[in-house]
Amino acid sequence: MSNRVDVAVMIGTGVPQGLRATGQKVCWVVLVNGEQRGTAFSSRSEAEECRAAWLAQLSANACAMQVRAQRA
Repeated sequence: MSNRVDVAVMIGTGVPQGLRATGQKVCWVVLVNGEQRGTAFSSRSEAEECRAAWLAQLSANACAMQVRAQRA
């Protein structure tokens, strides 16, 4: 199964209240297969780091599944 991991920007009322209270008017979120995972980030670079972690985890899971299938 192929997984898609993206970073999306949220603007205005899409920004969580906690970030809006600090003056943030935009935030970034990580989407895995179109669903938000985790928190909203105040910078794109933070969201990109989270995206990289998701990609690494999903890749490791896929490799583990292949090894199990070969042993069966």
